[in-house]
Amino acid sequence: MSDWTTRGLFLMADSFFRGSATTVNFYLALCDSSITPTPEINTLGELAEIPAGNGYTAGGVQLNRDAVDFKSLVEDDASDQVELKIKNIVFTASGGPLPASGTGARWAVLTDDNATVANRQVLAYFNLATDRNAPDTKVFTLPNLQLDLKKPA
Repeated sequence: MSDWTTRGLFLMADSFFRGSATTVNFYLALCDSSITPTPEINTLGELAEIPAGNGYTAGGVQLNRDAVDFKSLVEDDASDQVELKIKNIVFTASGGPLPASGTGARWAVLTDDNATVANRQVLAYFNLATDRNAPDTKVFTLPNLQLDLKKPA
């Protein structure tokens, strides 16, 4: 399951309709289950990002604004929605378990590229359904994370 934040929708509309400056890249960060994202979340600092280390970099994985990282964009007239899929994201534990401590990654959050990681604006979030972790040298993959833009009911 995924959802947009109000901040994400605002920034998208501001960019498209007003031509405001947009982020150069996006990031997909991992957060634990101690704080549940809601549409009212504005910045990554309001969530509990997993600790950096053992194969995870603070702020997450960089995504480029292109058709490789955002691999599928579909207009679905039958469902009155647009579907945007992100490429498969692979995390490999290195030098110990990933995350380095804690219960695991429960949420993936799409952010802008603010130089201060805690100030990165959260655009959308994905519920990973269970806490994700990997022992040293093992991987976990986030396949086909999908964002939907739907016509209001």
